[in-house]
Amino acid sequence: MPQHTRTGQLRWMFLAAPLAGALVLAGCAGGSDDNGGGDGGATGEPGNAGFSVMVAQANDEDDFYAQMLEKYSEETGTEIEVIPYPSDAYNTQVTTQLQAGNAADVMILAPGTGQPISVVTLAEAGFLEPLNDSSASLVPAGAEQEFEVDGAIYAQPTALTPVGMVFNVTAADEVGVAEYPSTYEELLEACTTARDGGKSFTVLAGGIPFNTGLFSMLVSATRVYAEDPDWNAQRAAGDVTFADSGWRDVLEDIVEMNDSGCFQDGAAGGTFDNITAGLGGGTSLTASVPGSAAASIMQATGATLNVQAFPPAQGQEAFTVTGANYAWAINASSDDAVKASAQSFLDWVAEPENAKEYAELSGAVPITGIVTDELLPQFEPIGELLSSGSYAGLPNATWSNPAVYEALGSGVQGLLTGQSTVDSVLESMDAAWG
Repeated sequence: MPQHTRTGQLRWMFLAAPLAGALVLAGCAGGSDDNGGGDGGATGEPGNAGFSVMVAQANDEDDFYAQMLEKYSEETGTEIEVIPYPSDAYNTQVTTQLQAGNAADVMILAPGTGQPISVVTLAEAGFLEPLNDSSASLVPAGAEQEFEVDGAIYAQPTALTPVGMVFNVTAADEVGVAEYPSTYEELLEACTTARDGGKSFTVLAGGIPFNTGLFSMLVSATRVYAEDPDWNAQRAAGDVTFADSGWRDVLEDIVEMNDSGCFQDGAAGGTFDNITAGLGGGTSLTASVPGSAAASIMQATGATLNVQAFPPAQGQEAFTVTGANYAWAINASSDDAVKASAQSFLDWVAEPENAKEYAELSGAVPITGIVTDELLPQFEPIGELLSSGSYAGLPNATWSNPAVYEALGSGVQGLLTGQSTVDSVLESMDAAWG
């Protein structure tokens, strides 16, 4: 990606900036009509109907989807209209336009059921087109339920996206934290060391439920899913609850970290700007953000960063969080010629060489498989966990509905302010499961 200034342009990694207009590849407008279905017109090779694609994009530099679509357009002559929306407005745009019948032909969605733009939820509502066997072959083993309805696959994962504690090695060296903590107990010690050096160990967007929820899920990797990988299935069956499980340990650890000064001052009202300034500016050692942020911050600041798992407590196993967190999907209401052309693009982007290029552009891991010695450098600390399968997918992907994640994110903010208790947050999550 292009070089950025030190911190001024880092915000795009965490929160979107306003955007307008669309990028049209291979000529003039794409093949979509006002109904989002496309007119079936072709350019270049016969049968290559033009199509439109809506993506979440924070600013003009955040263009890895567009880069891959442009390459395909150049190779095939297919006209493709790329329609970017700010990340913080994207979910609403997708659901509103699908319901209105004027959504793009292709869109980026979230697997599972836990978000408004989740694949299973939208497929069950009839908005998505079933995909072919090539797309189905890319779904990671064990994640079928996040893409499948009644035996059909409705989205194609883009890549494996490790999510973790992005660790600013340079900032840590400045305060005498020689290496990332290997245990939770060492983490608490590092919090004190960082404070003594005028920094915080973790910068948290405590006022943004998405970030407090994400941080909680990172902690849950060792507290819940290392021991019970099928915990979500047990919750769906009614065999376990949030209140009576390792999720209690998750929230109690967050309270302890807050009391120990691990977070920046004013963390309860923190925003993505605080993460940008803290992690990018070196006033905090870590942040819970997508792993792709590590490379971007290194390019922007010259600091050394990598991606780490949240450390296990004594007696727990090392475990992390990653998964196919984004996926291509095709609008069921598009014209047949357009849907066929869109599937041809999905077949192309699934080819190993193209999957690898996409992963490098987006700062992820190729969906075609984890090869430890081919991982981007920032993922080296968790490479063994990834190659051995010692990771869980994002837990909320298969939670029953988005309200559960909302209860977690807002509940953790309440823990930071003292307005909520561990019991009340767990009870609200169980109630939201419904």
